[in-house]
Amino acid sequence: MTLRVGFTGGGNITDTHLRAVQGVPGLQAVGVCGPNAAKVGAIAAKEGLLTAPSLAALLDATKLDIVCIGSPSGVHADEIALAASRGCHVLCEKPLDVTLERVDLAIEAVERAGVSLGLFFQDRCTPAFREARDGIAAGRLGRILLVDARVKWWRSPEYYKSAAWRGTPSLDGGGALMNQGIHTIDLLLFLLGDVKEVQARTATTLHAIEVEDTLVATMVYASGALGTFHATTAAWPGYPRRIEISGTEGTLQLEHDRIAGWDLKSGHVAGATLTSASQNASTAVVADATPHRRVVEDFVLALQHGRRPACDGREGRRSIALAQALYEAARTGRTTPVANTAGAAPTG
Repeated sequence: MTLRVGFTGGGNITDTHLRAVQGVPGLQAVGVCGPNAAKVGAIAAKEGLLTAPSLAALLDATKLDIVCIGSPSGVHADEIALAASRGCHVLCEKPLDVTLERVDLAIEAVERAGVSLGLFFQDRCTPAFREARDGIAAGRLGRILLVDARVKWWRSPEYYKSAAWRGTPSLDGGGALMNQGIHTIDLLLFLLGDVKEVQARTATTLHAIEVEDTLVATMVYASGALGTFHATTAAWPGYPRRIEISGTEGTLQLEHDRIAGWDLKSGHVAGATLTSASQNASTAVVADATPHRRVVEDFVLALQHGRRPACDGREGRRSIALAQALYEAARTGRTTPVANTAGAAPTG
């Protein structure tokens, strides 16, 4: 059976979602909606899609089985709830929304409607990162001691000027943490489990925006490991994301979408071959939709087999809980506990 897919937003990420869906058998791209008629029309014209000014109008115009949400972050929960009320499954761009309260409204809506909700946290479907998680869980690094994560990217002033919602608290929800760094926050939770408490400082060092372009933080994981986390969009010219995880038996190095190496007491293990990077250090344009396609493939398989997708709503909530704790720590200058984020691990 062919599943009919609609898209919201009309910007760069909508184009990425569309390319990802087109690479998955059994899916048919049908329509795209958003308030910017020019952008929506340009995407639709290339692929012969229906257009509409809003998700409600698109759902009124045609039947959809899946909605891919690529609208500004601060309206995600509203569109998720609307799609769910019409019986549509939902794949949503990160983050799920910008506050835990709105995230919970979205989760309640899909669970009430009996539909599935998945998140485009494509790191969870990246083979190298699944290998890393399996190796950590198997004790390859021994007891985890120290975690260092760095997202030192560059975004030009034009990036923030290109859409009015960027860099605003209500629709972007934050800056370098909530928009760019949230992928790495989710990856850390995926690899290492919950964070217990945090300290943080934020600053708007360079860009003329209402939210932070730089954050530095320390974290205490539930396992007892200590960690640091840096995220910025002010690091010219932009550098690959890098994570180093050290344990009693060695250190794992991750860079972009690959394992750069396992430095173990038992001997060095070379990293995996570099794969296409889904997150670009100097531009928001996604050249290769392969990582997003993996998310779509996993979501379709989850629907077919009645299982949870790689990142469902309750898993996606964990990164927002951690981000909110980091913002609270930065606001108050105090060590801040992270709200209970534990949940059963997805089976995908």
